[in-house]
Amino acid sequence: MSTISLPRRFALIPAAGVGTRMSARLPKQYMMLAGKPMLQYALDTFAASDLIAHTFVVVSPDDGYIDDMLSALPHLQGTVTVLRHGGDSRQQSVLNGLHEIRTQLADHDWVLVHDAARPLLDNIMLEQLITAIDGDKVGGLLALPIVDTLKRSHTGRVQTTVSRDELWAAQTPQMFRYGLLTHALERAMIRSEAVTDDASAIEMLGMQPKLVAGNPRNFKVTLEHDIALAEIFLKG
Repeated sequence: MSTISLPRRFALIPAAGVGTRMSARLPKQYMMLAGKPMLQYALDTFAASDLIAHTFVVVSPDDGYIDDMLSALPHLQGTVTVLRHGGDSRQQSVLNGLHEIRTQLADHDWVLVHDAARPLLDNIMLEQLITAIDGDKVGGLLALPIVDTLKRSHTGRVQTTVSRDELWAAQTPQMFRYGLLTHALERAMIRSEAVTDDASAIEMLGMQPKLVAGNPRNFKVTLEHDIALAEIFLKG
């Protein structure tokens, strides 16, 4: 009589971007923050968690930085696998990564997709997400309720004020079953539907991912002033 294995949890970090919104000499994920490459913070967080079976990081085929970085981090040996199949977009990189690990995961295993540019994820946030999502039929994501007044603009002037009621700002990790997430991203790609996060692809299937309250610290380092703010948190 066959038995079904318990679902495992894997981290997948798309890190094939070049950081076009920053005037940097190297890709954003390798920029130094408080003495460490930005990408290392996420890798360290997942490696330190007993809830994560393994971490996969998706980089561009011609990435010349990842091997040097990992060779200097022996504590990550055996916890991280590099996938050199990054695409032209985050969406493509995640899907390529999922295809590459097909033989290593079951459809019911969980995949936690996390932005390399969110270095302030910690074990508390990670556990909160996993605890809230583990038994969920759809999956979900960390997110923050919008508290600021929102304005829609036109030619540099306010066009209208947008109600912030029930609006959330998506964060990562975003946690979905391997089979469901792969199907959702494949479907979006076939239909040429651009998605900026994994939850959007799930929503296009008519499903409703669960929102799990995140933390303002878990912001995405996108612009140059974000670097100084991240370093304040990391050093503090």
